Amino acid sequence: MTLSDIIFFIILYIMDTKELYREILNEHNINPTHKASMDSPDFCLEGVNPSCGDQITLQLKLGDDGKISDASFTGSGCAISQASVDMMADLVIGKTKEEALALADIFDRMIKSEVTEEELEKLDEAAALQDISHMPARVKCAMLGWRTMKEMLGTK
Repeated sequence: MTLSDIIFFIILYIMDTKELYREILNEHNINPTHKASMDSPDFCLEGVNPSCGDQITLQLKLGDDGKISDASFTGSGCAISQASVDMMADLVIGKTKEEALALADIFDRMIKSEVTEEELEKLDEAAALQDISHMPARVKCAMLGWRTMKEMLGTK
């Protein structure tokens, strides 16, 4: 195998990975699992990104065990904001408030390119948004749901 063959396969791998990330983002935007209004949430907070016009209302419900038993959101915005909050909801269900806040911290550090590979794995599909760090105008879009959850859980 020549050096050009190796480079070709590396480029294909990178392109395939980016395509997979795009598919994950599109799936969460077009078919969000958690986009619905919730009856009797324990936490409810509106989040707004005025620079892009994104707006969400995030709702969380706690189970008797103190873990997040349900998460949902309503609102509108760009594909990145809507997909990011849907991925976040997937991740925090079944977690304690502290565990959810720790995931938000990892996501924040991922956006700042300050995360380890081990931490990145904890974000599951939300790691697909890692390249947003190279698009400063879109960072606030990706952070909207996470920032709203941090504000919500930090005040109650």
